[in-house]
Amino acid sequence: MSEPTLWAVVAAAGSGSRFSATQPKQFFPLAGSCVAEHTLSRLLAVPALAGLVVARDLAEPGWAAVESLGDRRVKSVAGGAQRADSVLAGLDALAGLAAADDWVLVHDIARPCITGTDIAKLQAAAATSSVGAILVTPVAETLKRVGAGVVAATAEREQYWLAQTPQLFRYQLLADALRGGLTAGRAITDEASAVEAAGHPVMVVAGRTDNIKITVAEQLPIAAAILAAQQQEPLCE
Repeated sequence: MSEPTLWAVVAAAGSGSRFSATQPKQFFPLAGSCVAEHTLSRLLAVPALAGLVVARDLAEPGWAAVESLGDRRVKSVAGGAQRADSVLAGLDALAGLAAADDWVLVHDIARPCITGTDIAKLQAAAATSSVGAILVTPVAETLKRVGAGVVAATAEREQYWLAQTPQLFRYQLLADALRGGLTAGRAITDEASAVEAAGHPVMVVAGRTDNIKITVAEQLPIAAAILAAQQQEPLCE
């Protein structure tokens, strides 16, 4: 039996209104390029990646400057109103190409600092699973639950981890979980939440804390510093 093929879906349809009212955050300059170019080029550097689907606003002119879209492995589809809709559109674009047990990496366009070493760790862990795995990092600061503008409780942070992307799941299992969650009207904050709601155990893999998601403008110089620090490191193993 042949090894499962590796595919990727990138959720890139968001407007990033918290970042800027004038331009989606994925097109802002970052370390000599733009956020989207860094993100896509790092995923395309992953060995054995067969194809990558970008779920995006097809009418957005900013994509014309993203050179990675010209890679023969890249396909673009229209994104949806919610993240889960976009990811499902990307999975549907792989129908007929991806086998049920193939692996799909789902990543955020606004995480340009992902490293190949973390992706390799994710792949190694998921290989022992029939479901998949996600990258997580521990909560490093004191965690407060707040209500009515005051602290309601202090949580035991040892129990809490922050979910990152990429998240890696079997193709058909993820497609079914997302479709089922959307049909049921569940809140799907990431792919793992849909898989969990479908009753499947999701493995966790400790990821790097520098795999940040750019949400607000002040994170751009932080991402630039991270990329500069990573230049001497191998991006893939």
